[in-house]
Amino acid sequence: MNEVSFSFADRTLFALGSGALWWPDQSLLCVSDLHLGKSERMARRGGPALPPYDSQDTLNRLASDLDRTNAEMVICLGDSFDDLDALSALGTNEKLRITALQAGRRWIWIEGNHDPGPIDLGGAHLSESVIDTLTFRHIAQAGGQAEISGHYHPKARIRTRGRSITRPSFLVDDARLILPAYGTYTGGLQSSDQVLNTLMSDNALAILTGPNPQIIPMPR
Repeated sequence: MNEVSFSFADRTLFALGSGALWWPDQSLLCVSDLHLGKSERMARRGGPALPPYDSQDTLNRLASDLDRTNAEMVICLGDSFDDLDALSALGTNEKLRITALQAGRRWIWIEGNHDPGPIDLGGAHLSESVIDTLTFRHIAQAGGQAEISGHYHPKARIRTRGRSITRPSFLVDDARLILPAYGTYTGGLQSSDQVLNTLMSDNALAILTGPNPQIIPMPR
């Protein structure tokens, strides 16, 4: 499995190349910002037409990560659906796929800014969740400690062999961990953006996703 291990809040975690976070001691897989139904939402609102396969692709990758880890608990860190109407418009096959992935697992949906309110799928629906000593929420809070969040879709850029490479990235420092967006049709915010520079400490690291995840000092 393509992964990088790192320590956060005295816990050993693994950043998977897919953008998922794996916590073996809790048998917990965490993903953020799936944005299921984004192509439908964009078409509904008059945006550009995108191939309507994003939800299927995202769920395929999630199924693969669950098969590899055999996780007993899943936390989706908010913005799992592009909006509540996108959830309603989600196809029967996709809803059945989610139900199948949930079978035998504890599943927690964290509220996001795109998908607040109750959802008609199985699992718990919470504003935030505390597991052991770690707090899982959608948006990082000022002064947060041992906090795992998403929302910003962070990306990091490196230069190698004379060219620039940008990848979705985990950002981690002593107080917080921000996950990359997991969904297929998700953009991102460069780690050099002032918002992320303000949130993350000077010693923050970026973990670039992809076939060979790589840890580097967070580009600023």
